[in-house]
Amino acid sequence: MDKTAEKIIMNLQIVTLGNEVLREKALSVEVFDKELEDTINEMFILMHEKKGVGLAAPQVGISRRFFVTEAMDDKPRLFINPEIIETSQETVKGEEGCLSLPGVWANVERPLAIKIQAQDLKGKVFHFSAEGWLARIILHENDHLNGLLFVDRLDKGQKNRIISKYEKLSQSR
Repeated sequence: MDKTAEKIIMNLQIVTLGNEVLREKALSVEVFDKELEDTINEMFILMHEKKGVGLAAPQVGISRRFFVTEAMDDKPRLFINPEIIETSQETVKGEEGCLSLPGVWANVERPLAIKIQAQDLKGKVFHFSAEGWLARIILHENDHLNGLLFVDRLDKGQKNRIISKYEKLSQSR
């Protein structure tokens, strides 16, 4: 690649369980600029490198309300200042993991379908509907913006087992 065409890498890192930013309610995005665009592009790169399907700003240490997704059967998507405006009454359990808790998974019950309102990179409001796997990804990433992790959606016993397993895995790395 030509040196002039190389992108300046911001070197974002995924933060893991124990980092306080994962438990904060993220602040709204108010400035839609080149810095935000660069951060989002870097998040997509990092998500792909880590083989994830979603990544929220708090997971890279940024307490702002935005996340990116890219499910296998969907295109890359960006949600800034998202609000879940409707969820289906029908729920489904599905396996979830998290780049901020690598190596552990659990079945989490979530609504089957959702409607979300968010802003794009220019600040324009849009509405989007999703169901199944994509709805699960969006809900999971949106939880990060509210200081929630997928383990918080489990009963206390399951949550403790998953966190204990994660801690053991972390110590062995």
